[in-house]
Amino acid sequence: MLKKLFIITLLVLLSAAATLIYQFDQALQTPLAIEKNSFLKVKPGSSVSSFAKQLEQNQWISTRFWLRNYGRLLPQKTNIKAGTYLIAKGSTLAQLLVQLVDGKEHQFSVTFIEGTRFKDVLIILAGHPYIKQTVNDKSIKEIAKKLGIEAENPEGWLFPDTYAFTADTKDLTLMQRAYTNMQTQLRGLWQNRADNLPYETPYQALIMASIIEKETSYVAEQPLISSVFVNRLQKRMRLQTDPTVIYGLGDRYQGDITRAHLREKTLYNTYRINGLPPTPIAMAGLSALKATLKPVPSDYLYFVSGGDGKHVFSKTLAEHNLAVKRYLKKQRQNRTQ
Repeated sequence: MLKKLFIITLLVLLSAAATLIYQFDQALQTPLAIEKNSFLKVKPGSSVSSFAKQLEQNQWISTRFWLRNYGRLLPQKTNIKAGTYLIAKGSTLAQLLVQLVDGKEHQFSVTFIEGTRFKDVLIILAGHPYIKQTVNDKSIKEIAKKLGIEAENPEGWLFPDTYAFTADTKDLTLMQRAYTNMQTQLRGLWQNRADNLPYETPYQALIMASIIEKETSYVAEQPLISSVFVNRLQKRMRLQTDPTVIYGLGDRYQGDITRAHLREKTLYNTYRINGLPPTPIAMAGLSALKATLKPVPSDYLYFVSGGDGKHVFSKTLAEHNLAVKRYLKKQRQNRTQ
């Protein structure tokens, strides 16, 4: 009799256990109640119980009972990590747990574009909702000091690239990565530079690279433009490059360079100053850096836009003046069409 009762009790327990396991499995394999890919933020120190409550309040699950008790039964499978996660539509609770236990946070990204300025970087960083803002109340000089940049003006010291990060990464951290990246790139290229360049320091090369970056978006021309500037510097000719004038004008530049602008003596007006301006004028990309330190040898001293995104190069002023006339004629024809 006792043996029969024992067997019946065991079968009841096994049946109950099987039912419970089935219900756990059903709860874990049920898709979350989200209509689209959604972000989920898990706060530091969150327990499975508090996390289950969070999901229930978000209405991602109908009840927290199963998740809370699953955590009690199998704590090693519910050791969730804090962070911001992108949860795909159709994900089950089991898939969500795996994602959180593995700590696979979503990687956001921010892109610094070649040819843009330091102030543009600050605007990009300030506008990103998942970047922690720490420099909004700081001057550019103060930010440069925090980055470890010796110059008061950090222009040009950030390497243009796409940087991945997790939520709540500090703006200063991303700028530091870009600064370190530029130092690494510049150091390597400087060590393998061409002979007889007119630059005494890597910083001077960085200044020139920023000018080349602003002069053309056509990468194939950059080494030749670099050659023109090298030739001019070696002959002690002024660079006479419009992008430096524009940078020196700052907010006063409204889209057109006037004769008065070219006559105005600013620290950046290379029509009025000898040699390089005091700082870079923008972020130089890798191709501009390479072109600066490995120019294509040439006898060219001038270049002007050809009106097609490329430039016309000249060896003499007479040739250059003819190229300028052709360019202006083409511009007039385009306006009348």
